[in-house]
Amino acid sequence: MTISTVGIIGAGTMGNGIAQACAVAGIDVVMVDISDAAVQKGIATVSGSLERLLKKDKITAEGRDAALARIKGSTSYDDLKGAQIVIEAATENYELKLKILKQIDALVGPEVIVASNTSSISITKLAAATSRADKFIGMHFFNPVPMMALVELIRGLQTSDATHDAVKELAERLGKTPITVKNAPGFVVNRILVPMINEAFFVLAEGLATPEDIDAGMKLGCNQPIGPLALADMIGLDVCLAVMEVYLTEFGDSKYRPCPLLKEYVAAGRLGRKTGRGVYSY
Repeated sequence: MTISTVGIIGAGTMGNGIAQACAVAGIDVVMVDISDAAVQKGIATVSGSLERLLKKDKITAEGRDAALARIKGSTSYDDLKGAQIVIEAATENYELKLKILKQIDALVGPEVIVASNTSSISITKLAAATSRADKFIGMHFFNPVPMMALVELIRGLQTSDATHDAVKELAERLGKTPITVKNAPGFVVNRILVPMINEAFFVLAEGLATPEDIDAGMKLGCNQPIGPLALADMIGLDVCLAVMEVYLTEFGDSKYRPCPLLKEYVAAGRLGRKTGRGVYSY
């Protein structure tokens, strides 16, 4: 399958990042969200990101303009009908994703691949709710999408080889390095990463060190480019909490118990960079 148009559901952080990556790679994009304001905000984010790349001489003015011209914003799912793959990039909520996926499934042709950008929800379970389980796959991008090289390709029990191969080729066209993983809560990267972040919150809650020293320790002692608490703020503390709750439910193992301090921060609305305050203030 040759993919020339990608449909994206969601114009937020992940959706507009995927849109930018596709457009820069020369692929047409239809980016859909529930309101025109959300769509325009997503396009403005892409425009700002491309402008920064231009100032750093990582893209030409012509390349910037061409990429923006490839992105069509819309509030209508009908505009997805010309896409060869539709990537769902909505909030990490099972019921919401299920609702969206059923709408897409009923709308697009049977040959169209449907992917979910979920970071923790079962691909097998989502695929089973569609009429194209063999053409369903997880395509987990990392934030910020334009900068991060990795894409996890998650095969559900039903995902066909042809679907996997087509999506792998797409990821490579975007300049990404895909890894293929089996379906399991958290897949590979988040299965390791988010419990580490949760443990950093336990260390903080126990008063063992300041946030700055915890992050400095992991950066300098483990050669990580960013400390776990600063990374949690970047990801969103609500997202970290939601992922840990999925692990606790799915595995039934107390080692995945969310740190009470993490829950307290989320309850207070201290979600990280997106709210101006998490572990740190922004």
